[in-house]
Amino acid sequence: MKKVIILIDGNNFYHNLKHMKIKPSNVDFKKLTDFIAKYFDLELQEVRYYNSMPTLRDGRNLYFSHLKFIDDLKKIPKFSVHTRKLQVHSNKELLKEKQDLIDSMDLCENCKPIVEQNIFDAVSNIKKKEKGIDIMLGIDLVESAIEDKADSFIVVSGDADFVPAMKLTEKKGKDVYSVSLAKGYSKELRDNFKFFVIGKNMIIENCLK
Repeated sequence: MKKVIILIDGNNFYHNLKHMKIKPSNVDFKKLTDFIAKYFDLELQEVRYYNSMPTLRDGRNLYFSHLKFIDDLKKIPKFSVHTRKLQVHSNKELLKEKQDLIDSMDLCENCKPIVEQNIFDAVSNIKKKEKGIDIMLGIDLVESAIEDKADSFIVVSGDADFVPAMKLTEKKGKDVYSVSLAKGYSKELRDNFKFFVIGKNMIIENCLK
């Protein structure tokens, strides 16, 4: 039986679970990954879970609940967790537009600070996003194929951004499979790889704690 490494895009999986009205902390990830490997008739060698990490600025409850979630994953045999902090980025073009608007108002020195505060508070100029996780997963996928760490690889994500890395892995002589929850599953992934769509009932019947 061929050995497989499963790589999970945690952010994609987490949010799609929530769309299904399934609490991510209720999922037994050992059951889930065993279920996936069995579907393709492969021997599970390793699971790598990739996820961004919030900070205390995102709220104490979110921060500590996510820490517990990650710590619980690390306790599962054959699991490794790869994380990066959520990056905060300013939209410079939007900032400039706001400043130009304020400057065009010809405000007095007393009024200008008040208007600036209200405008900058009213229109969000900060975007939080997961930065580098997709790249990290894609590089690990290709490197693992080059280093012959497994016969097969399964990418658990509905995101088509992984298609180039997955195709390159195939060129290295490896079997590559795509798995995703039904919500948000890219057609490009399904068109290019053997795939498995995990529905809500499958999760409930096979993969909960």
